[in-house]
Amino acid sequence: MPIDYTKRPSAPEPPAAGGKVVLTKSAPTVSLTKQSSGTLRVNLNWNARKSSSFFGKAARLDLDLGCLYEFTDGSKGVVQALGNAFTASPRGVSDRAIWLDADDRSGASADGENLYVDLRFTDRIKRVLVFAFIYEGAANWSEAQGVVTMFPASGPQVEVRLDDPRDGAKTCAVAMLTGGVELAVRREVNYVNGAQRLLDETYGWGMNWTAGRK
Repeated sequence: MPIDYTKRPSAPEPPAAGGKVVLTKSAPTVSLTKQSSGTLRVNLNWNARKSSSFFGKAARLDLDLGCLYEFTDGSKGVVQALGNAFTASPRGVSDRAIWLDADDRSGASADGENLYVDLRFTDRIKRVLVFAFIYEGAANWSEAQGVVTMFPASGPQVEVRLDDPRDGAKTCAVAMLTGGVELAVRREVNYVNGAQRLLDETYGWGMNWTAGRK
């Protein structure tokens, strides 16, 4: 049975240290209080080094950042580079509420990949599941050393380290964001042996999927 992620978790929040909150298994949640304006930036960075194969060729590792979203009006979907689904908005809203800035194909960009959430629409957000997906290269999360950092409009950064690797799994559910009066963030770091369709099934999103390319 899918877990009801619309309910606020009751686990203790981690203290901020050095201007950063690191979400862990023992302290997986934080609330972004008084964030009703500005933008939340969600950044994915990973190890840009490329391992060599037996034949001496460099093996490129391409990670993608994206999210499944569901608004309070019932509309839902995915924001990702695959299929050029770069933006999302609630029904009747012309401004984008969630968007992806670019597709870093190598991990060599200092800025990595960035997903943005317009905090004006916090009360229109039911849930947003941030995920990382190995689009190209061996499913080796240990080598990728991925880190997702969230930059609120104010307050400390929130970091989620993909430090519980499950090699062979292509997709990692990184964090669940739930809206309402304020935005709450819960660490997931849940690896699934499949693509976005399986992620949907795992979290009970209930969408229809077709194959896509970028």
